[in-house]
Amino acid sequence: MPSFKDATAIVGIGQTAFARQLPESEKTLACRAILAALDDAGIAPSEVDAFASYTMEETDEVEVAKAIGAGDVTFFSKVGYGGGGSCATVGHLAAAIATGQASVGVAWRSRKRGSGPRPWTNTTVQLPTPAQWTRPFGLLRPADEIAMLARRHMHEYGTTRDHLFNVALACRNRANQNPAAMMYDRPLTRDMYMTSRWISEPLCLFDNCLETDGALACVVVSAERARDCRHRPVYVHAAAQGLSAQHHGMVNYWTDDPLSGPAWTAARHLWKQADFGPEDVDVAQIYDAFTALIPLSLEGYGFCGRGEGGAFTEGGALESGGRLPINTGGGGLSEAYVHGFNLINEGVKQLRGTSTAQVPAAATCLVTAGEGVPTSALLLRTA
Repeated sequence: MPSFKDATAIVGIGQTAFARQLPESEKTLACRAILAALDDAGIAPSEVDAFASYTMEETDEVEVAKAIGAGDVTFFSKVGYGGGGSCATVGHLAAAIATGQASVGVAWRSRKRGSGPRPWTNTTVQLPTPAQWTRPFGLLRPADEIAMLARRHMHEYGTTRDHLFNVALACRNRANQNPAAMMYDRPLTRDMYMTSRWISEPLCLFDNCLETDGALACVVVSAERARDCRHRPVYVHAAAQGLSAQHHGMVNYWTDDPLSGPAWTAARHLWKQADFGPEDVDVAQIYDAFTALIPLSLEGYGFCGRGEGGAFTEGGALESGGRLPINTGGGGLSEAYVHGFNLINEGVKQLRGTSTAQVPAAATCLVTAGEGVPTSALLLRTA
């Protein structure tokens, strides 16, 4: 079998503006992001022969391929579970290219969450089986379900609201350096955080991600071709997906340990493939639809011990200059929430050396998708 490790690279990234409301359709936004990523790579749309996106993506490869002027397409896939699918889109393209099924792949996510409907508000659709055991009892939104996990972590390990504030503050501080971020000109203070309204206790307003219209895309090619593209290649060193045994939605009801979610499964497979470990990661882009996901992910991906995720955030550990700078573009909490795809592009920027909150000499980056749902992760590296 062909080797997967470092066999492919991300060579182009693109995005639209981010806002609470944009006038363009999701298809238009998707095409703009994809064309921007191809231009960034110096690759013509006619060379694209592979697509990967999310099952929740409203645009599809047929319409996108026609609109951008792609040639014959030999690989296409969609990944489920909302934010859990972000990194897997790149992983699928990398696997297809490494095995010769395609040569130029595009992954994308276009979403009008700011101006569009909420998925859980559609009462005409029959509830999926997991939701039949949660929504009738008041867990209507993802925020309600993650609030259950957050409270459990607080109860078992002493995690506090100050720990969650540390996460929110680190993301907001990085967004304040990023002109493209929705929260670019809006600093956050502890008093603002502690006095904000509850969304689902113990999660307050600033524990929740933004509501965003926008789109992002990236281009993946072979490592050999990457050397001839416009920018320094960012190699896909490892990729993994994870669905833990007896997993049940975000609340993880049926497992022996609800706080050991899919991230733990993805992490074991990811590090098994890699030439380096958590201690060698220079910068991390960790899925942050909610602040509480960061301590859970820090534990799941091995940056600290079980129950230590809250304490890990202390002393500026997540800030620039800390032991693990995270979400350096602002993340879903403060840059934009487009199901985590901005974390992929920010990881590329860090390893190119072009981030607005650049980590000096960053050579390795972990990017994760959503914890609490079947998930995925990437390890990116420079040469």
